[in-house]
This record gives sequence, structure tokens and C-alpha cells, in this order.
Amino acid sequence: MASDTLTTGAGKSGSPGGSGTGTGRRRPLSPRAGLTILAVVLSVISVLPVLWMLTSSFKTRETVTDGKLIPTDFTFDNFVYVFTEVPFARYLWNSFFISAVITIAALFFHSMAAYALARLRFPGREKLFGAIFATLLVTAPVVLIPLFMVARELGLLDSYAGLIIPAIFNAFGIFLLRQFYLGLPKELEEAAVIDGCGHWRVYWNIVLPMSRPILSALAIFFFLANWNAFVWPLVATSDQDLTVVQLGIASFQTQYTSNWNYILAAATVAALPMLILFFVFQRQIVESIKTSGIK
Repeated sequence: MASDTLTTGAGKSGSPGGSGTGTGRRRPLSPRAGLTILAVVLSVISVLPVLWMLTSSFKTRETVTDGKLIPTDFTFDNFVYVFTEVPFARYLWNSFFISAVITIAALFFHSMAAYALARLRFPGREKLFGAIFATLLVTAPVVLIPLFMVARELGLLDSYAGLIIPAIFNAFGIFLLRQFYLGLPKELEEAAVIDGCGHWRVYWNIVLPMSRPILSALAIFFFLANWNAFVWPLVATSDQDLTVVQLGIASFQTQYTSNWNYILAAATVAALPMLILFFVFQRQIVESIKTSGIK
């Protein structure tokens, strides 16, 4: 009886202590949960301006600046104005044509230059790559005036050539492709050379097919950058038939006021193709970044 009483007493005295230590402390937030919350917050901050642009494009001129996310007066007149009162379809075509040509030409020339810098041995190769890489440190406004003077001397102003040729060459694409080619196995190329293939055939039949992920990502980067180009088209063209979509959007802004309902409608039309393109090729972009060899 005494032992049973002692045992029961020990159990009763031990249980409050155990429950007290269990409920008095909170489990700390795990790093994974913290990163997830941070990612959600940053995603909301990033998506909110796009969502506001999309919903505000359906507002009237009087309610477009009311600060409400959901429009009270829903209207399609802004989009009707954009496509009927101004040649916005022409602006879209100009941007698409210029961006597509620049993207195709840039991928072709950049891949050849990157392959030569990664695989071919010639005097001054590293110095040449260093000079190309150094151009990434020079901002576009610094070379804007010299580039304009060169284009004027060559007669490239107010032409598609003036909008396309200066934008083809970019050190970023050469750098990214060179890093990717340095990570490719040399055995395949050496086997092709033993079989009698020259550098051009090795590049065309072996290297390019293996470069599809990085080329797909660069194609999206180049197309998006030139689709959103504003400064150089503004400087290099004055012909209405050569107006690109970003200049067309800016044309809705007058000297004293801005037609924000038309601007947001035009911006929505210009942004939707790029958003669709990004979501379709999102996997290629991620894979290219993981396999590009940047460390």
C-alpha cells in the first residue's frame, strides 16, 4: 500500500512537470518556412503592379486613378481606342519584327563567337574575351551619342537597319554561351574531328544541338529586351511608320496631362505576349541558368 501510494504520488507529481515543459515553449520557425513566407511576400509585391495595370486598363478616365483594384465602371473603350484611333497594330508589328530579327541574328553570331572563344586556340584569345566582357561595365547612355553619330554617318537613321544592327552585338550573350561551352565534354568534339569534321561542322552538327536550352533562354532574354527598347528607337527614328510599341505607349502622354486609361490599356496589350512567352518557356530559362556554368 505504501509503495502504491508512493508510485501514484510520483506519477501525479511528474505529470504536471512534464506537461508544463511541453506547453510552455513554442517550436521555432524553420528556415524552410521562413523562406517560403518571404517568397510569398515577394511574389505578391511583384504581381500586384501587374494585376493593378490589368484591372485599371478596364477603367474609365475619371476612375483610373481612384486607387481601387476592382474597377467600378467596367469598359472596353480603352482597347477600342488603342486599336482604332492610333496605328497600334503597326507599332506591335514593328516591335515584333525588330525583336525577332535581332534575336535570330544575335544567337547566330553570339554562338559562333562564344564557341571560338571557348574552344579555338589563337593568340590574344583571353585578351579579346576580356575586352568583350569589359563592355558589360559600360552603360548604354554612355555610348548613345557616339552610336548615334556612327549610325548617322552610315545612313542608318530612320530605317529598320538602324534599329536592328546596333542591337545585335551584346557581350552578355557571348559571355553566357562561352561559359556554357566550357562545360561541354570535349570528347564528342574530338571524336568528330578524328572522323574528319572541321570546326564549322562540329559547331553546326554537335555544339548547336547541345545548346538548345541556353539558346532558348537567351532568345527570350533578347526578344524581351528589344521588345521593351525605348531610348534607342526614340533617338534613331522620327518616322511614324517605324514607331515601336514602347514609343506608341508614350505617345498617349501629352504635355500637360496623361491619358492613363489609354496608357494602361496599351501597356496591357504589350505585356501579355511577353508574359505568355515567359510562362511557356519558363522551364528552359531555369534549366539554362542551372547548366550555364556560372559559378
